[in-house]
Amino acid sequence: MKLLSIFTLIFWVFTSSVLADDTQGKQAFVLELDGVISPATADYFERSLEKADQANTELILVKMDTPGGLDLSMRKIIKQIIAAPVPIITYVTPSGSRAASAGTYILYASHIAAMAPATNLGAATPVQIVPSIGPKPGKDNPLAEEETENESEPVDLDHADAMTKKIVNDAVAYIRGLAKLRGRNEEWAEQAVLEGVSLTAEDALEINVIDIIAVSQSDLFEQINGRTVSVLGNDRTINTSGLVLTEIKPDWRNKLLAVITNPNIAYILMLIGIYGLIFEFSNPGAILPGTVGSICLLLALFSFQVLPINYAGLALIILGIALMTAEAFQPSFGILGLGGMVAFVAGSVILIDTDIPGYGINLGIIAGFAVTTAAFFILALGLVVKARRKPVVSGQEQMIGAACVAMDDFDHQGRVFVHSEVWKARTDIPMKKGDKAKVKTIRGLVLDVIPDIK
Repeated sequence: MKLLSIFTLIFWVFTSSVLADDTQGKQAFVLELDGVISPATADYFERSLEKADQANTELILVKMDTPGGLDLSMRKIIKQIIAAPVPIITYVTPSGSRAASAGTYILYASHIAAMAPATNLGAATPVQIVPSIGPKPGKDNPLAEEETENESEPVDLDHADAMTKKIVNDAVAYIRGLAKLRGRNEEWAEQAVLEGVSLTAEDALEINVIDIIAVSQSDLFEQINGRTVSVLGNDRTINTSGLVLTEIKPDWRNKLLAVITNPNIAYILMLIGIYGLIFEFSNPGAILPGTVGSICLLLALFSFQVLPINYAGLALIILGIALMTAEAFQPSFGILGLGGMVAFVAGSVILIDTDIPGYGINLGIIAGFAVTTAAFFILALGLVVKARRKPVVSGQEQMIGAACVAMDDFDHQGRVFVHSEVWKARTDIPMKKGDKAKVKTIRGLVLDVIPDIK
């Protein structure tokens, strides 16, 4: 009997220890989607989910505050959410935040959608995000996401062109599919796309757009504890007791991607690249300007691949630089320079062809670079051209055409005095001492001279 009691005690201690270790090992990863949804955001989200998949993770909490973003980046994030092996809880926080445009789709795709009081979601009408040389985004050309509910306008599909109908219908089907997957309000999701409507957190909870209103993170964890959600087709009960929270911050790769895909940075990189190559071409062998310029230009081109670039704007910038360069080499009393500056500024303003917040170029940066560029090409390059046109004053080249005086009488070869130096000289015409001549060519240390016959 004693032996049985000992074995029972050992088994109870071992089982308790295993269960305790399992509880203590459970953790929740906390991510932050703050700002515009961009390629850097999608990369950060994907890499964070990979870390969570390798760890003993109970759930992933996504704190979100976004005005929207790029459609492609949004869809990459949603694919990761749907394929995630753990529940994804998206929480619009703190108070005053929003899940507009792309954020609405992400909220709909999440296993649990939560919002803090005084937050809102919606305004999911698409507007233009693809490169174009056509009209600016708007009701006649909606290919990307709208900035805010105030700028959203109902889409009249009866009078819309074929491309508009195609894009809008795709967006409606996409968000309705997400709503059906998570059992949320499909009709309002369609209105958010077609009419650009928005909701407060309280209204969203009332009509089954979201699942929870939580005043804090701890309140959120209390409310979701014990809830059952469908993860990859299987029911899973969330347990938030004893969770260890692990915040995942963007690493250097995400930060670098975020920096170079910023439209202002991409714009600056492009101009530095152009300046560097121009300087290298005008001064072959300088190496540094060409190296730095090439790197900056390649980074800018990479950024332009993921940014909504208007190629007409890019062409105007290049035309403007070309005209200002022409002003430096062929002065036109400012006509070419002024035209170049106008083209440069106009191209810079329309370079990023979208109304998505965070994807425009700061007008102060444009003005600063316009003035700097005009000064550089019109003044700096003008001085270089003037310097090149001056006579050569050193080296062998400056000897050609120089005046010299014969120091002896000679028929074919003798000595001449030129630039305070005595040189050997050859000539086909006999010369007498004191005769003047001009240097025709230089062969080694011997000058070919032509007598100055008057």
